[in-house]
Amino acid sequence: MTDTSTADPEPPVTPYDVGQSAAGPRRLRWWRHRREWLKVAATALLLALAGWLALRDTTPVGYFTSAEGRDRFAAAYERAMAQLPPPSATVDVRTTYGVVRLYRFDGAHPGRAPLVLVPGRASASPLWADNLDELRRLRTVYTMDLLGEPGMSVQARPIEDHADQAAWFHEVLRQLPEPQVHLVGYSIGGWTAANVVIRQPGKIAGVVLIDPAVTFADLPFETIVRSIPASVRWTPKSWRDSFNSWTAGGAPVGDDPVADVIEAGMQHYSLDLPAPTRFTDEQLRGLDLPVLVILAEASVMHDARQARRTAEATLSQATVHFYEDATHAVNGEQPERIAADVAAFLAAAP
Repeated sequence: MTDTSTADPEPPVTPYDVGQSAAGPRRLRWWRHRREWLKVAATALLLALAGWLALRDTTPVGYFTSAEGRDRFAAAYERAMAQLPPPSATVDVRTTYGVVRLYRFDGAHPGRAPLVLVPGRASASPLWADNLDELRRLRTVYTMDLLGEPGMSVQARPIEDHADQAAWFHEVLRQLPEPQVHLVGYSIGGWTAANVVIRQPGKIAGVVLIDPAVTFADLPFETIVRSIPASVRWTPKSWRDSFNSWTAGGAPVGDDPVADVIEAGMQHYSLDLPAPTRFTDEQLRGLDLPVLVILAEASVMHDARQARRTAEATLSQATVHFYEDATHAVNGEQPERIAADVAAFLAAAP
């Protein structure tokens, strides 16, 4: 009997199918091998993420990361403060955001508005060792340790935005006995001074901005890149020293007491502050008081010429000085010139 049932015909064999058939085992092994590597990569990524979640700093205020680290910073701070004349008074001002440490150094014209010196990042009051004697010949001087930075100020509440930055600073000024003050800010301290003048100008008669960072121009990309390894606590000390030397035009920092304070603060203090952002032209035009701007030509914190153009175009009551060949460490390089410019500024201020 003949089978008349129909069956699916065999598909024709093509040269392509022959090649696939021959390469099949190799292709299968390759996919299995690749799949194993993908599993390993995914596992490594998950482990890295878990480690980051476990080790990331979630503390909402600035703090010293260990007792030993704080002791090292305090020892460096004390050595650097020994370069300053003895303060006339040590003043701790309680604010909503924490306790702010100031030192008062009595100077000339005690009845006139004093100078409040605002330091750069991680440097605190010792930063002004080269400037203090000259400035005291002009006015009584207060130095300040910024809240949320390494120093003798103690942060107690999160500083969440630039309005909070201005709020705690304004609380400090409001509790000083003098009816008016002049702010003198350097680097990030210049940004901090400009920020409070923009947001809380009460009691401020004038402001001096010494090579202020992120105020009239953005941070250069190279500066951002170089700062990253220096800001990581477990990197070698030599990396932080190298970065600090670079900002000062290559000047050695190994035996400098102020440089030791900055390096110790960078290593042992964890900041939790909002990153400063450049002010808008509208905000700068709103600075309705006398402003002295000192810009260092060789600064690595901004394009100094762009910063000069912005300052001159936006500030209605500004005197802008451009220090040729000066680096970002201009406060220590040319303290006499800075004092002379501040003296002229104060003489012209109402």
